[in-house]
Formats: sequence, C-alpha cells, structure tokens
Amino acid sequence: MRWQKPFAAAVVLTALTTTLTASATPARHGGGGGACSPDARFLGFSDALDKITYAGQPVAGLSALNLTGPHRAVALVDNVGTTPARLFDLRVNSKPTSVRVDGMTILRRPDGTPYNGGDFDGEGLVVERGDRTVLATSEREPSIRRFRLSDGKQIGELPVPSRFQVAPAGEATSNATFESLAVSRDGLTLFAGMEGPLAPDGTDADGRTRNRIIRYAGLPGHSYRPVAQYAYQPDPGLALDDMGWVSPTELITMERTYTPDVGNTIRVFTVSLRHAADVTSRASLAGAPSSVFLQKKLLFDLVNCPPSGAVAKQPQPNPLLDNVEALALGGYLPGGRRQLYLLSDDNNGATQITRLYSLAVNLH
Repeated sequence: MRWQKPFAAAVVLTALTTTLTASATPARHGGGGGACSPDARFLGFSDALDKITYAGQPVAGLSALNLTGPHRAVALVDNVGTTPARLFDLRVNSKPTSVRVDGMTILRRPDGTPYNGGDFDGEGLVVERGDRTVLATSEREPSIRRFRLSDGKQIGELPVPSRFQVAPAGEATSNATFESLAVSRDGLTLFAGMEGPLAPDGTDADGRTRNRIIRYAGLPGHSYRPVAQYAYQPDPGLALDDMGWVSPTELITMERTYTPDVGNTIRVFTVSLRHAADVTSRASLAGAPSSVFLQKKLLFDLVNCPPSGAVAKQPQPNPLLDNVEALALGGYLPGGRRQLYLLSDDNNGATQITRLYSLAVNLH
C-alpha cells in the first residue's frame, strides 16, 4: 500500500558498473549500534539504494524483502505506474550495514508481456525452495501469482477465497488486501496477511481493525490451498504491513501508519500461533471474544532506536523513520539473537527515502 504511496523475453541482468546510477549526493550510512528495546538492538542503516536506477529502471517503491542466502536478498517493487513490475537482486551486509543491486527480473504475464501498475501492485513476496520460483501478492484483486525466476514469466496462481476479493466482487477494500506473505522453513505452509479488514469485520471503538491472515498448505513450487484463517488486531490506527515465519508456533509482524506533519509509526511484534482459532466460518469478527485473536507482544518500536546519524527528508519523530514496508528475518547472530532487516518504500517521492535497516532481535 502506498502511504503519502519494448518486449524482452528474458531477465535483465546487466553489469552493475554500467547500469547502476547513484543519486547526486553520496549514499548515507549509519551504525554504531544501540538498544531499541530489551529484545532489539539497532546495528545500522544504509541509504545506498535511495534515488538510483538499475538497467534503466528506478530502484524505488520497494515493498517486500526476502533473504535468499548469506548476504543475498530479493526485493519486490509495488505499484509501478507505467514501468514494468520487477524484482531486484540485492547484496546485503549487517556489519557494517550495506546494500547494492546486482540483478533485476521483469515479472511477466503468461503471454510474456510485462505486468505494470495497471494490473499489478506487488506487496508480499516469498522465494520458494530451490530459488527457481517466487510467489508474489498483488493488492489489486488480490492475487498470489507464481513467477519463474529464469525469465520472470507467470506459471501459476494460488486460489483466493471469494470474500477476500475487492468489493463489489468480495468484501475487501481496495489497497488494503494482501500486504504480506510469509512461508515456513520447509515451504509447506504459507501465510497471507490482510492489511485491512473485510467489510463485515470492521474496526472496533478503539480504532483497531479486525484483520484476517489466511494459512495455506501445500508444496513449494506446486499447489497450495487455504486451510485456515486467523484473526489479527493491529494497534489502534495502525495497519498490518508485513510478517515473517519464526517457528511453527510463532510469527513476527510489522505494523505501520503515517500521520501528516508528524511522520511514521513502525512497530514490530512477535505473534503466538499456539491455540490459534480458525475463524474461517465466522461471517464477522465484530463482537468476537479477545481469545479469538492472535496474541502478540511488542518486540520494538522503531522510534526508540538510536538515530545513528540518519537524516529525514520530511518531519519524523526520529530521523531514522520512514515508510518501512518490508521485513526479512535472517539467521542467528553471535549471542543467539536473529538478524532482522527492514526496508522502506519511498513511493518514488522526493520527500521519502529508500533505506535498509539492520537489527539483532531476541525472539525467545
């Protein structure tokens, strides 16, 4: 979701030295570390992707991030206007925090023509086991499509329950559907998270929306089917922005909002799946008991992280903040904490920044 927000037959992979164009000002980096909360330590940030191009395409509107190996990641562009839908291959490091682009994949319809902002608004991303295919959500319908990484061509699509379609076809609101997608380590379980509520679920008196997360079961690279729905409540005024899989009993989620002339709020939570209630048969979550909703615990609020030399282009309660839309959980760090990357979406705007954040988190 955007807050403030000729035919080629193969992947575009052009040498970095000839296709990567930096912004007029040097990329800003920050580090030094510092506590954001008892369970989260800030390691640093990099603005190296801000206002650059690769292979003639802007590296902007990055809305999802997936780690694919040591120091490697893939980022998905969201609402792309008239430019082609695309993925960027990234090289990332946590200490010091750094990032650069070293590849791009154009996402194509089954007939081979590129998707664009008219029919694709990429928000959630999963790289499937084997790194040969990806699943990407689009908020427009919504949809979950499978693309081949070798040429970016769509080769499949997952079923979406009819009530999750945007009204009038279903009960969802435009630009508030599948904002996030997460997968279990074995690839047998997917979670597709709604950014906002279905119309019958609505918002409570405290301003908390009643969202749904669909759990899919299947095989990576093959078919998946919806097997359960879970109820999730963001904090008042916030929206479910992204999530990741921690274990069979735990997810990590990120919630976000933007207040004009104040700035962004970015909060990250751990969420328990123990005793999760299947709400598929509930026509409405309004009036449902609190026990129906997934239990969550605040891991950290990004406003409490050390600014670390960051500079904001618009008012922010902490200059480190921006329109963070992507979350990717990595491996274990010395001391038992997990690597966590966040990535902001600049919406192709002059007053927003494409920024990579690196943290170490204790998920207990």
